[in-house]
Amino acid sequence: QVQLVESGGGLVQAGGSLRLSCAASGSIFSINGMGWYRQAPGKQRELVATISSGGSTNYADSVKGRFAISRDNAKNTVYLQMNSLKPEDTAVYYCYADLISTWAFFSTDYWGQGTQVTVSS
Repeated sequence: QVQLVESGGGLVQAGGSLRLSCAASGSIFSINGMGWYRQAPGKQRELVATISSGGSTNYADSVKGRFAISRDNAKNTVYLQMNSLKPEDTAVYYCYADLISTWAFFSTDYWGQGTQVTVSS
């Protein structure tokens, strides 16, 4: 069994900062890419940022220069530092991990339960 548990969401004023964390645990053999998506009310889920096992990063244009993704491979944890937050960043943020479990021969995407981020104007 594999679990992804997120933390760090909350309510913040525009211009403020939040740091999200997502820890993967359970029967994990190896983790490839990790990342964050978000979904605002009435909108489709969209990619926010990804990071490869080697540390290569990719960001949505809307968050470039404001958000930073990082990971701690020893802790199977991915982070999202969010600065200069805007009301349009309000959404449920989901982490994912493309990983190989101890009982599988190929990788599968696992998702966290989501954490609410609300930015007030």
